[in-house]
Amino acid sequence: MSRKRNKVISESLSISAAQQAYVRKYVSRLRWIRFYQIIILISFIAIWEITAQLGILNSFVFSSPSRIITTIIDMTASGQLLYHIGVTLMETLISFALVNIIGLIIAVILWWNDNISKVLEPYLIVLNSLPKSALAPVFIVWLGNNIKTIIVAAVSVALFGSIITLYSNFKAVEEDKIKLIYTLGGKKRDVLLKVILPSNIPSIISLMKVNIGLSLVGVIIGEFLAAKAGLGYLIIYGSQVFKLDWVVMSIVILCIVATGLYKILTYFEKKYH
Repeated sequence: MSRKRNKVISESLSISAAQQAYVRKYVSRLRWIRFYQIIILISFIAIWEITAQLGILNSFVFSSPSRIITTIIDMTASGQLLYHIGVTLMETLISFALVNIIGLIIAVILWWNDNISKVLEPYLIVLNSLPKSALAPVFIVWLGNNIKTIIVAAVSVALFGSIITLYSNFKAVEEDKIKLIYTLGGKKRDVLLKVILPSNIPSIISLMKVNIGLSLVGVIIGEFLAAKAGLGYLIIYGSQVFKLDWVVMSIVILCIVATGLYKILTYFEKKYH
């Protein structure tokens, strides 16, 4: 008995040691990946700054990191930059919330009634394929030159794709789970609440990560045409009056905002798992 016990203990220790070695290797790999990412970013910024200072790149057209930092400091001190960022963030979050809520409700309706889904499916595909930038001028005529146009334009970018994806995910749930609910005397509402929605929470969160980027893109498209504030407005206004530092600065800030919003959703996704 003692030999068997010692064998079990030694095997468990060896497994533990192997797991620890795997974890160390995984952590080391992540550190190297992060290191290379930082090196690439620093190298890009350094090359950009040096070529601008040497005149290889036209700093008036392409700006430079130092000029962008100076512009950020000046506009932050005057309060303009935070105001424009706040406007774009507000419009993005409103659009993001509407896309997810409306998309989920319509996907549930399509799953609930197969006849409705068959009727609407070709229209959803057409609307999803339609270039949304082509609709923006129409929204201005319908809704006016205001924040409603921007939000509707942003919602239109992400909504139809969200509906199609959610509906497809709902239909892909295992039939055995659904049959089990009906076998136990459950109704269609029980299938929805106990199988369909819980099974699709990971896919819903993943879709939200896509929607936050699409909502931001839609907001910028709307701000290009119908805004008096926001980062999209700064890009258009800056290009019109040849303040290209504003244009490049706004693009850089948009990259930072998009990354930050994505990271927030990734954090909640990890918390769920």
